[in-house]
Amino acid sequence: MIRPVGVVRPPLWRDRTFGTYWIAQSLSAAGDSFAYLAVPLLVLQATGSVARMGLLTAVAGAAAVGAGIFGGVLVDRYDRRRLMIVADLARLALYGLVPLAWLAGPQIWLLFVVLPICEAAGMVFQVAAVTAVRNLVDRDRITEANGRLQATYAAAAVLGPLLAGVVSARFGPATAIAVNAASFALSAAGLRLIRLRPVQAGDAVPVTRQRPLAEFLAGARFLWRQPVLRALTVLLSVFVFLTYGFVDVLIFHVTHDLGRSEGTVGTVLGLAALGTVAGALLVAPLRRWRGFGFTWIGAQAICGLAVAGVGVATTVPAVTALTAVYLCCVSVGGICSLSLRQEITPDHLLGRVTSAFWSTHYALGPVGAVVLTWAAARYGVAVVTVVAGAGCLLVAVGGLFTPIRRAGAEARPGQPELQPAPAGGTG
Repeated sequence: MIRPVGVVRPPLWRDRTFGTYWIAQSLSAAGDSFAYLAVPLLVLQATGSVARMGLLTAVAGAAAVGAGIFGGVLVDRYDRRRLMIVADLARLALYGLVPLAWLAGPQIWLLFVVLPICEAAGMVFQVAAVTAVRNLVDRDRITEANGRLQATYAAAAVLGPLLAGVVSARFGPATAIAVNAASFALSAAGLRLIRLRPVQAGDAVPVTRQRPLAEFLAGARFLWRQPVLRALTVLLSVFVFLTYGFVDVLIFHVTHDLGRSEGTVGTVLGLAALGTVAGALLVAPLRRWRGFGFTWIGAQAICGLAVAGVGVATTVPAVTALTAVYLCCVSVGGICSLSLRQEITPDHLLGRVTSAFWSTHYALGPVGAVVLTWAAARYGVAVVTVVAGAGCLLVAVGGLFTPIRRAGAEARPGQPELQPAPAGGTG
């Protein structure tokens, strides 16, 4: 959107629509942090097995990948806000079943039903939420908006794990999952209060509907033909394989190796989430100062060092600090990647490109979670985290030999590596 010279825009926090969206999603994120801790604790409490935790993470991740294949098609075809509300209500109902079923005793089988469906709904929600940012703010404020959203999500997540640990220790993890279920009702209510902007004239493209698979492949072709996005997709797929089971391994390390309580786990994750806040606040100035390539590659390298350090750390403060560094750099790298896709992808393809990216990006995650947790149980956390950390460093090194290294601070016309590639059969 082009604005007249001299017109000063109000800050984002004074934008009523963006503010409502911001608050609703922050409340949802606070509830999510309960499940983030409570589900692994529920499995560990019932089975005592880190490998079983990893298996559940893998099954849920596979469902998310499957949903991601067609999630983008749904988002590009239908009203994005409405899809997000439906996904919220579905998760409200499904997560609400868990504490009710647990009244009769542990029902691990139910988690293997509920969690994959909730993750699939969550994937559709996330794709819609990413595309919705383009309909909430001007293009040149996308990175700022993403940073503010992620910072607030993380700030809410600081309190979430702390409370989840206390609730889990006092009332059981099932009660913490009930709190998560209630959060989706708040999110849905907030979404009903907003309206998304229509597509701008420059982004409007006549759309001819095709088969869902053909439409998904249109997004995948755009992703693959854009050099920076292609390199990001490949390298981040490796990164996800190495880190998808990190939280399960961290919980096992704190409770098993360090002999601490569920409340301590909540404290560790809650305080470490401050790293996500820091990363979200730092990403926009870092990208303006040093450019996309330096910021993204540096974040991956520091992630690798932090992951390696967590497993060999022998005190709770050290584990907390290293986890905070890891989450800070995940936040910086993730927001950089997300903002770049939003900036250079045509609006009519944004849902499918996001879907194609996440489906590919997370495809190796479930396998990685199984391998990581199995190896942690067999060989110990220290060995696994050192190997995973070394792999993350190699991801950063790989970025130096791709177009990522030359990507500039912002996506501007005239920068060949950031120009949209031919979509080919956009559908």
